[in-house]
Amino acid sequence: MFRTDDNSIYNLLDFLRRAEGLKSTLRTTWTRNGRQESTAEHSWRLCLLAMLVSHNYPELDALKILQLCIIHDLGETINGDIPAPEQVGASKEKEEQERTDMLDLLRPLPAELQQELMGLWEEYEYAKTPEARIVKALDKLETLLQQTQGLNPPDFDYKFNLGYGVKYTRVDEFISGLRDIIDEETEGCVLARGDDLG
Repeated sequence: MFRTDDNSIYNLLDFLRRAEGLKSTLRTTWTRNGRQESTAEHSWRLCLLAMLVSHNYPELDALKILQLCIIHDLGETINGDIPAPEQVGASKEKEEQERTDMLDLLRPLPAELQQELMGLWEEYEYAKTPEARIVKALDKLETLLQQTQGLNPPDFDYKFNLGYGVKYTRVDEFISGLRDIIDEETEGCVLARGDDLG
């Protein structure tokens, strides 16, 4: 596919240089030392989580799960991450923007690779397969977990998290169990702040 005796290897490097922007794309999630997390950092830990959890799903394609994790937020390289509370009612616009950004980002790659990576992005975006549904759930759970352990700003809305991504994280007993534990930690964060859970 990529060769050193034509332009294809330069196109590969061009794509990787462009994708490097994900390392600088900040999310409204904070690390435990109070630094804003990058989308690339989120994607890395999602991959780690998925690698571990995939052992619970021997009937699924573990490589596909990891590929979906790697691709799922790649489009945010260009126009950034939209915080979850701002996505309410704007999911169609977010999807269209990310699709446009993915197509632009993938431009340097050969057509068949562009199609493969866009296919993975669409599989995730529309939760077309059992693998994509697991990754959607884990994506939400990784975010929620980070927000229970991050040094968040004083006005951080933990209560929002108790309803965030519920429709994706009730796919089966195992994922629901993970969600329940993380929700308990989130409730602890609410109570530690002195807020009411109601």
